[in-house]
Amino acid sequence: MPEKEFSIVDSLADISEAAWASLAGDNPTLSYRFLNALHETGCASEATGWSPRFLLMKERGELTGAMPLYLKHHSMGEYVFDHGWADAFHRHGVAYYPKLLSAIPFTPVTGNRLLAGTAQDRVLLARAALQVARQMETSSLHVLFPTEQDRQALVEAGYMLREGVQFHWENHGYADLDAFLSTMKMEKRKKLRQDRRRVQDAGIHFEHLAGTAITAEVLRFFYSCYVLTYQAHYSKPYLSLDFFERLLAAMPDSLMIVLAKRGDTPVAVALNLVGGNVMYGRYWGAQEFVSGLHFETCYMQSIAYCIGHGIASFEGGAQGVHKMSRGLVPTPTWSAHWIADARFADAIADFLAQETASMNDYIDELSEHVPFKTAGP
Repeated sequence: MPEKEFSIVDSLADISEAAWASLAGDNPTLSYRFLNALHETGCASEATGWSPRFLLMKERGELTGAMPLYLKHHSMGEYVFDHGWADAFHRHGVAYYPKLLSAIPFTPVTGNRLLAGTAQDRVLLARAALQVARQMETSSLHVLFPTEQDRQALVEAGYMLREGVQFHWENHGYADLDAFLSTMKMEKRKKLRQDRRRVQDAGIHFEHLAGTAITAEVLRFFYSCYVLTYQAHYSKPYLSLDFFERLLAAMPDSLMIVLAKRGDTPVAVALNLVGGNVMYGRYWGAQEFVSGLHFETCYMQSIAYCIGHGIASFEGGAQGVHKMSRGLVPTPTWSAHWIADARFADAIADFLAQETASMNDYIDELSEHVPFKTAGP
């Protein structure tokens, strides 16, 4: 068998787009252009604490595997929270940062992290990443939102798993939105329709804009709302207008915008990513408060779009039990972790065993309160 060669690069410029695409598949957040936009605009860069260190695997000079890796000096923009672990290291006088991270910056979307065609090569990548972590003398290595096939390889390579939860909607071949709503319990359906009516009574209607139908003006309006959402939470946005403009120019077919308008005046907006028969809810903002507008713009209009275009599922983003009232159901998510110091590794393993049991109970409890007439639509 030919020998595998591993290397680290700090720029996608060292990889051809075609070679990357052959491994990455059709998840838009894994695409060469999405990652390149993050890096070239400086949103994910050494200056923001996201230093690219991509792991490459080659055979006879041909790229056969890759793993997006970042050297991190903080835990912001990850959506899997390890601040308690960092605090524990600090209290014991041990540095937690820098750490090594395999993730898509600012993007809590499940996808491949071990980009390889065979189970054996995925294990090799997972083990090679551990060797990189040791050579860099990082405290730990974390893999966020891996797929099931990646999780199997990561466990075989010696990583610990951590369970989380998101809320996703599945398309069961509904003819239209009313057909979907008819699967809900009467009181849930009645409340939802009342909320939708409030938005309609406020004089608001919606436009679905995809691809080249998204104008520069609409994108600028979206960005102004996106910034307002962060300001309302006393924080600054991770992403720049330049980043979104590059996405629109480089991969327009992956973008879909829900635009809420009163007459000709836009008042709210949600931006989704689309690819691989999945819609990913990402960002939202509004110029004014209207009761029910957030639910309608972010969830109901996106679900209606998925039904109308035959898209199989809609992932509503991180967190949010409130999404259940719109038919998004609790769905387990995962991360994988390796800790260099055996003392901390043992303590974290004990913590994860307890946390996983609690998370399973939590998901079971949530599942008992889905809004459908039966256990599922």
